[in-house]
Amino acid sequence: MQKRIIKNIFPALREDIADLTTYRALPTRFVEMIDPFLFLNHHGLQTYPPGNRGLPFGPHPHRGFETVTFILEGDIAHRDSGGHESIIGRQGVQWMTAGRGLVHSEVSSDDFKRKGGPLEILQLWINLPARLKMTAPRYIGLQGAEIPVFETDQGRVRVHLISGKWEGRQGPAKPLTDIAVMTVDLRPEGNFTLTIDPARNIFFYVVRGDIQVNGQWVGKRHLAEFGNEGELLDITASTDAVLLLCHAAPFGEPVVSHGPFVMNTREEIHQAIRDYETGEFGA
Repeated sequence: MQKRIIKNIFPALREDIADLTTYRALPTRFVEMIDPFLFLNHHGLQTYPPGNRGLPFGPHPHRGFETVTFILEGDIAHRDSGGHESIIGRQGVQWMTAGRGLVHSEVSSDDFKRKGGPLEILQLWINLPARLKMTAPRYIGLQGAEIPVFETDQGRVRVHLISGKWEGRQGPAKPLTDIAVMTVDLRPEGNFTLTIDPARNIFFYVVRGDIQVNGQWVGKRHLAEFGNEGELLDITASTDAVLLLCHAAPFGEPVVSHGPFVMNTREEIHQAIRDYETGEFGA
């Protein structure tokens, strides 16, 4: 079986937001997107003191894509104009389909602001195809206990399956397109292999630790870009490591973005701005 070849390895770039330690892995000056994956911010790891202000993401709009937020440490209090509201804690995931548009906020719970503690969060943006960009907004919040975890390699590898299939298992999130999303915890010398159809693009980001994949090293806070020949990934960790691993068929459509709006044409961006300003996204 042929191994996938790594084309490039890109560092996440430091771009703090207020007092929130932030690394931008996508897009950067090195790589614009890995279709259909648009954006990844890595917040933390940092420790907030008691009496902190928490996350700075007050009400803001989105249209045309989905956000997947991984709470590795800490929590997020979510609220949106579609009527969805939740507080998701450590190891939980939020999956929001912005679709035709909504306004949401992602802040820390009152409990976290009062007590403080460690915080580490990933937010991934996944594009929607043109036919689904104006779909009705949706949201699901999954606590850590609701996400199935599967062990392999004698317990040295733990797969948190969020969406899509792996080894005949199905993740609990049901995205509008065929997107496989998982996080993988590896102990030193832990080995994880899987096959991915060559027609699908891979999103591979090392959150913590050092990983060797198909003979190349990918370090902490680095994004690997793969070619589309071959189907095997052979992954081994040299330290304790955490990996974000996703894959999907590319849409191959034009992408026009402006801040929190991602559409196919400039006119659709102008319309999104007008709709937001006239209250079409709700409040």
